[in-house]
Amino acid sequence: MSNTATPPGDHDDSQALTERIRQADAEGTPLRIVGGETKRFHGRDVHGKALSTTGHRDITTYDPVELIVSVRTGTPLAELEAALAEQGQMLACESPHFGDSATVGGMVATGLSGPRRPWAGSVRDFVLGTRVINHQGLEQRFGGEVMKNVAGYDLSRLMVGAQGTLGLVTEVSLKVLPRPAATQSLRLELPLDQALTRLAEWGRQPLPISAVAWYAGHLHLRLEGGPSSVAATRQRLGGEDLEAGFWEDLREHRLDVFRREDPRPLWRLSLPHNTPQLSLAGLEEGDILYDWGGTQRWLRSELDASTLREACARAEGHATCLTPGAAEPFTPLAPVVAKYHHRLKAELDPRGIFNPGRLYAEL
Repeated sequence: MSNTATPPGDHDDSQALTERIRQADAEGTPLRIVGGETKRFHGRDVHGKALSTTGHRDITTYDPVELIVSVRTGTPLAELEAALAEQGQMLACESPHFGDSATVGGMVATGLSGPRRPWAGSVRDFVLGTRVINHQGLEQRFGGEVMKNVAGYDLSRLMVGAQGTLGLVTEVSLKVLPRPAATQSLRLELPLDQALTRLAEWGRQPLPISAVAWYAGHLHLRLEGGPSSVAATRQRLGGEDLEAGFWEDLREHRLDVFRREDPRPLWRLSLPHNTPQLSLAGLEEGDILYDWGGTQRWLRSELDASTLREACARAEGHATCLTPGAAEPFTPLAPVVAKYHHRLKAELDPRGIFNPGRLYAEL
């Protein structure tokens, strides 16, 4: 496949979306942007009229030679990944699905990335441009389809992780990468302190590591790259072979620490590189999983939010609660940062129609 394109047709729903947004803005009616709903737990509940993007789908352009794809945001994420796989390519950010109905729009809105993120980049890093319908019902284009075509303030990447609070993203252009020539996963039995020490050492060496996780006394590693490099590193590090499906189970929250029948809140801790163990009382080994080499930690705990967030803040990090219904899932904004969030929301969505309260009650 060289340069392919899907012309606008039955799956171009932009006109209907535009009309709905114009009407909502004129009436001051809040809208709840709906895609596949698989990531609805990530953020606060939104009360408003549902605005579905699932009818707005399809890959609009794809150039495997230039490693660029443009796709409408209602497109199923699995459908996009399958099209890329046919050309030996992938979304390197390895975004989670959390269900068969996951869409490209949900990936962009939440900005969630998988195990490869520290080595390849986040969703935001691969966004080249977006089409966005603003509060007036006007379709705007930000960025472009090449990395160098970004000048000034990049609103296209600002939309990543904004949870649909600044406008409706209808299309996104993404940089894609070739799939690795060789992959090998392995597991080493190591206590946490030794695992963190080794990771710090390996981080200073040119090893083909593309994913690292520690859980329940074992360090899990994924090696990706040229066959000779992967084989040599596998022999050097030792350990036992690990099924490649472990990384998908981690990405999709199917491991024990994520089990949904556990009534305790699930927390995502984001911390600087090489942060040691946090001093948190009452934790058992199976309560925490170290992802991204330790910069992302998944925690099951009944600790109150303020205690947990204060511990993260002392390490210059933050904590997000992923349990549905959490009153404040995201760390409260510092006053200066909150001021800029309010100004941005007022500029791009003055009547507050797009997913009001999704990130914070006052936004």
